[in-house]
Amino acid sequence: MTSIFRAHMGAAFDRLHPQIQRRFSVGLASGEGCIGRGTMERIWHGPGYVKPFLRIGGMRNILVPREGRDVPFVIENLPYLDSFGRETVTFVRTFRLPGGAHRFDATMVHSPERDCVLDYLGTHQHLASDLRMSAEPDGSLLIRSGEHRFREGPVDVRVPDLIGGDAEVRESFDETTGRFRIRVRVVNRRFGPLFGYEGSFTAEYVDARDRWASGLCGDLRPVREEVRA
Repeated sequence: MTSIFRAHMGAAFDRLHPQIQRRFSVGLASGEGCIGRGTMERIWHGPGYVKPFLRIGGMRNILVPREGRDVPFVIENLPYLDSFGRETVTFVRTFRLPGGAHRFDATMVHSPERDCVLDYLGTHQHLASDLRMSAEPDGSLLIRSGEHRFREGPVDVRVPDLIGGDAEVRESFDETTGRFRIRVRVVNRRFGPLFGYEGSFTAEYVDARDRWASGLCGDLRPVREEVRA
C-alpha cells in the first residue's frame, strides 16, 4: 500500500524508523488515519517585528500567533479525496494555549510533476509550499520546504525570499518513552529565525473512512481548495 509520502520518498521511505513509517503510511489505500496527542514544550517567535505577520496568518490558521510553554497539542492526519480527485492528507495541529486554542492547518498532496509533496497552508489554501522529505541515519524524518507560492483569485505569485521563510521539520521516535518527537523551525534567509515549536506526542491509529462518514472530522477540510500547484 502506497501513501503519498512513500510515493514521494521511494526506497528512502524504508530507511525510516518503523513507527515513523507507520505514521506516514496513512492514506486512502490503508484507510487509516493518525491522531497524535501530546505537549509542545516550547512555542517560540523571532524578533518583535514578525509578530504582526504571525497574527495575520493566525486569522487563516497559518502558523501560531502566540508563544507558550508546555502547551497541550493535537495533530490530526486523515486522508480524503479532495474536490479535484487528489489523495490528500490533513495536517491539522491544535495548540491549547491559555486563553484559547489556536490551529495551524495544512493539507498535503503528492506532486510527481514537482517531485515533492505539496503543502497547502491555512483554511483557504492561500499558500502552497514544496516539501521534500528524506530519511536521516537514525531513522528520523527530515522535511525541508522549497518554493512558496501565494494564490488568491487571479493572483498567482512566488513569495520572495526576503519575506518568506524556510521550514525545517524533524520527526523521530523515542524508543525509551514510546513517543514521537517533533521540532519545527521557520527561518528567513536574511532576518533569521521566525517561528518554531518542539515537543512530543503519542499516536492513535483510527479508521479514517469511518471518521469522515460519521462526521467526527468536523471542519478539518479547508474552506476553499486550490488546484494550482
